[in-house]
Amino acid sequence: MTTPITPALRFLLFTIFINAMGFGIIVPVTPDLVMEISGRDVSGASAIGGWLAVSYAATQFICGPIVGNLSDRFGRRPVLLVALLGFAIEFLLMAIAPSLFWLFFARILSGVFGATQGPAQSAIADTVTADDRARVYSLLSAAFSIGFVAGPALGGLLGGFGPRVPFYVAAALALANLLYGLKACKETLPPERRRPFEWKRANPIGALQQARKLPGIMPLALVYFLWQVASITYPLIWNYFTKSKFGWPPEIIGLSLATIGISMGVVSILIAPRIVTKFREKRSAQIGIGLGLAGMLANAFAPSAWMLFPLCALVAFQALTHPALTALMTRYGTGSTQGEVQGFASSIMALGAIVAPLLFNPLHSYFTGANAPFRFDGAPLVLAACIAGLAFILLSRLKFDQAPASPPA
Repeated sequence: MTTPITPALRFLLFTIFINAMGFGIIVPVTPDLVMEISGRDVSGASAIGGWLAVSYAATQFICGPIVGNLSDRFGRRPVLLVALLGFAIEFLLMAIAPSLFWLFFARILSGVFGATQGPAQSAIADTVTADDRARVYSLLSAAFSIGFVAGPALGGLLGGFGPRVPFYVAAALALANLLYGLKACKETLPPERRRPFEWKRANPIGALQQARKLPGIMPLALVYFLWQVASITYPLIWNYFTKSKFGWPPEIIGLSLATIGISMGVVSILIAPRIVTKFREKRSAQIGIGLGLAGMLANAFAPSAWMLFPLCALVAFQALTHPALTALMTRYGTGSTQGEVQGFASSIMALGAIVAPLLFNPLHSYFTGANAPFRFDGAPLVLAACIAGLAFILLSRLKFDQAPASPPA
């Protein structure tokens, strides 16, 4: 039976959309906002932007399991509604931030309240039949993708009126969704199915520790981690790279990121299924890494700004990689341990999001600063290509002819 699109489900979809847009809307205007608040040039702003990204990713890494466990204890509705209120406050703080302290404080709040995807997915699992979950989760994925495209596009357009304007708009959207949720969002977890909150279960390190029970997974996990670090260079560095090298304003930065997002969506929907069917997961991941690596190098050395837009078609094919690697990861789980495997994969992604800004933003700041031996705006993209190349080599050495041995219970 197909689950109808109820007001409650529409609220959950819009919540994921707001979450994704909140991450993307900051990207085109971050350089200008950081430069305005700190008084530094784009090189100095790049370094500060890296630490902003670290604070966001580290907070999400810590708070994701906590938020999920709180929703198991108190229910999905209060957690989601409080998160939306926090999201609105965070956007408003960034809009009025008078100093870097308040900018960092707001970004940490974003990491806390942005960890809502888990409770939203849990609310869907509470109410949707098992046979229909794949369809509904695909809608959730589409909402995230649309938000991730709309965020940079909207941020770029509104940034033309000032670097703080996009945050006022995002705060208004989050508040509007909260008001809608007060009416539309119904509790999906009955009291008899709730469990006590336990800190040992709300531990982000726990998923990493469980990897010892999954023999043979660590080599693939290393590939997964390296690719996460390499691929995140675009949302981290693209705004600073295009501003420092070509002087792009927020409008063009947002348009270019939206173009990348749309191109990756087209590849994911229309091309990726055919490639995976023909070449299977490992070869598909290799194709995605190889073309992604080529795109990084091409963008790093592009002599003219107009070249970056047609290169989006090359970058888009890296969308093959993550689904293929995730599918390979599932081979290491049984019916009773798939959740453990996915928790481990999520932890790897979070760690990659922490490590990447510690590498790329300082490198960009150095090679665009006064003390650099030579100026090279594309240095982070070259480093990302090297990391992607290492992931390609390691993946090539792995064998997947047979499913790995089942892990111990």
